[in-house]
Amino acid sequence: MQLSKLFRVCKERLQWGERLKMANAATINALAYAIEARDPCTRGHSERVSRYAGWIAVSMGLDRKKIELLRVCARLHDVGKIGVSDRILLKPSKLTPQERAEIERHPVYGAQILSDLAFIRKGIPIILSHHERVDGTGYPQRLKKHRLPLEVRIISIADAFDAMTSDRPYRKALPLPEVVKEFKRCSGSQFDPQVVRVFLCLLEESGWAAHDFGGLLAA
Repeated sequence: MQLSKLFRVCKERLQWGERLKMANAATINALAYAIEARDPCTRGHSERVSRYAGWIAVSMGLDRKKIELLRVCARLHDVGKIGVSDRILLKPSKLTPQERAEIERHPVYGAQILSDLAFIRKGIPIILSHHERVDGTGYPQRLKKHRLPLEVRIISIADAFDAMTSDRPYRKALPLPEVVKEFKRCSGSQFDPQVVRVFLCLLEESGWAAHDFGGLLAA
């Protein structure tokens, strides 16, 4: 193959790769916005979880490709809530056992929604398992720590942190000392102790201020 032709082919492939990357990013954004449009109270949640998870992953030494996939999974972790009815998803009062069971199906719905998207296929087990607990009492498959990828254990903490530090219709955001106390209490049951230690070190380095921590993750 002539050098000029080889150069043209390489350039076309690079351009195609960039277009594909942009299309994937647009798909991720569209799905994330669709989730948050259902429940305005969670606006910005998936992006914050993605940033927190990415920062933890960097601190734990994950490689670049794993971090990129982790952040995409964190951004889309709640996409399955699209399949839950508004009556249940937006209910301000306590859920019935039947309603709780339906909410707990959202990781399964998420895996189904994303199953045909090639760029996220490797991340589907992560999204499916983001509500599992290290003691095996989570959902939907009741997997224990040794069966949970590190990425799942990271997203679990990032998700919980944002939930606890955000206002909800049924409660105000928790003060950071209470959040830290909750992570320590649930270390070894809900959360991986190793990831908890890394995360609490990050919080302490940021001066124990949630807004400072968020600032560190803004890049």
